[in-house]
Amino acid sequence: MTASIAHYESFLLKNVSTISTLESSLRSLTWFLPGRFKDAELASEALSASLNMMSMYHDTLLTRIVQSDLRYRPLIPFSLHTRFTRAWADKSSRYKWAARLLETIRFTELVIEMGLRRNVSPRNRYRGIILLEIMKSASILSFSFLKLISFNYRAILRLMLLRITRRPLIYPPIPERDIDPTALAPSTDSSPTLAPSSPPTSLPTTPDHLRNNRVPLPQHPPLAVSPPPRSDVSIEEYLLPKALTTTSVKPLLSLVRPFSSPQEWMAEVVYISRPLVYATMLFSDRKSNRPLITILVMEFVSRSLRRDVPPSASLERSEYAKRDRDMLWYLFRGSIWDSYTRPKLSSIAASFSSMPILALFGTVMQDWIPLIDEYYYYTAP
Repeated sequence: MTASIAHYESFLLKNVSTISTLESSLRSLTWFLPGRFKDAELASEALSASLNMMSMYHDTLLTRIVQSDLRYRPLIPFSLHTRFTRAWADKSSRYKWAARLLETIRFTELVIEMGLRRNVSPRNRYRGIILLEIMKSASILSFSFLKLISFNYRAILRLMLLRITRRPLIYPPIPERDIDPTALAPSTDSSPTLAPSSPPTSLPTTPDHLRNNRVPLPQHPPLAVSPPPRSDVSIEEYLLPKALTTTSVKPLLSLVRPFSSPQEWMAEVVYISRPLVYATMLFSDRKSNRPLITILVMEFVSRSLRRDVPPSASLERSEYAKRDRDMLWYLFRGSIWDSYTRPKLSSIAASFSSMPILALFGTVMQDWIPLIDEYYYYTAP
């Protein structure tokens, strides 16, 4: 088994650029599969989940190679997100495995829901969704608390990460791929322990008529290149982007400040609990607006309770900005989707059908609209 893994790692290193291109191409293909044939959405999500799992495994191998060989160290530092999450993964094995399991659930949850929809009743399908949300949300508190709620899993994983770091969760909790595949191309140099297969050839001699030809001829005035225009950028403006910032020298685990008050803890716990509360309320009441209104209230409560972030805390600011942008997903949930967003998208897709190039996008849009109606995890919080 170890030899097979070693062979695969060698194959990955030699073909990393080709494999990355293939992963990207197949991932783009999954957007156009739904609606092409029966159960195309299941095939699309199964392919997408497999690609994501394979990419996570490849990232682990590439990170190990980069850390063990100085030749592959990048000249440009990794992003703050990668540095922070990798520092926590290196420090705590519990964080590393909880983060990987959380991402595994995120990659496969839609495939699991599709399988449940085809084999069990709608009520049991929502029981499965609630079980996944419990797995994703509840593991952030304490391990003694986990013994009391061992049936809660997705929430459990998030609460576990929260308890380990005592900081706002950064999504995704695992490092993203910041490695340039072309920089990992294997060297073509022969091994220094092997004798050369052929004696080195001598350098070609310089012809006699070029040996002393070192003084360039003056250019003809019409062909002379004009000097470059003088730049108006000052030296300070040129050097400022290249200067070290506080985040460049700050310890990696301090890129996000720990919580310092119960209010900050409450804001994060409320934010983590939203998906579990939403799925639980949908299980008992899928026709009213109460589930949507409840998680909207929880969203704004969490936003109002969270702490003010200084401009220097760029990683935490980017995470909160991402959470604010994710509020656009409420346009695809509940009564907002039924009464406003879906009619708008249907009319846009219908108007695209008469246009030569845009008709393709209209067809894809019409194929995706029923999937949002049928499956929870396409637009889940």
